[in-house]
Amino acid sequence: MEKKLIQKPINLVKVVLFGPESTGKTTLSRQLARHYNTVWAPEFARTYLQKKWNNERKICEKEDLIPIAIGQMKIENKLAKKADKILICDTDLLETKVYSEEYYEGFVEDDLNIAATKNQYDLYLLTYIDTPWEEDDLRDRPELRLEMFTAFEKALIENKRPYILLKGDKETRLKNAVKAIDKLVLTKENLYSFSDSLPTSEMSLLDQIPTDSGLEIG
Repeated sequence: MEKKLIQKPINLVKVVLFGPESTGKTTLSRQLARHYNTVWAPEFARTYLQKKWNNERKICEKEDLIPIAIGQMKIENKLAKKADKILICDTDLLETKVYSEEYYEGFVEDDLNIAATKNQYDLYLLTYIDTPWEEDDLRDRPELRLEMFTAFEKALIENKRPYILLKGDKETRLKNAVKAIDKLVLTKENLYSFSDSLPTSEMSLLDQIPTDSGLEIG
């Protein structure tokens, strides 16, 4: 398997936002990062594909999937070292695999398939399609939202991933997500904390690290 797709081991509660486009994943990622005073790993595919669209007026192609997956794991592994007990991931490689299967008639690169199965997370937050569709350059298939949601949930079930379904407004989703995450934190010992690794002289600098954007902490 491609080494760059490997999830580096670190003792954190890792939570993945999972589901179709325009279902509030990024909004909830930011909310959870602020709530737990930690960082969140943004979706690399959006940056990668927006640049491709801007420069070439082309959408995602098969050959983009591995670079997207590599970029996603680079972000996750980097930000895991700056997390405090909990890492919020706006997506993961299993989601990339679902899109590959749905858009390319079941096609999945072997390395992506292996990594998506091997990399592990403590909880998936499956976001339902009861949110307004927001159009942009990259989003498509608004008429297939239910079909895409079904594909995402099926992937979680088939891969035996722990998940909860989130519906309702932003406050309800946040409340239910926090409740589930809090239970997980209580079950794990000696969780890694970035703040614990800092000398006292640098603690004041920690307060300056934004927790509402994974990209901003560098």
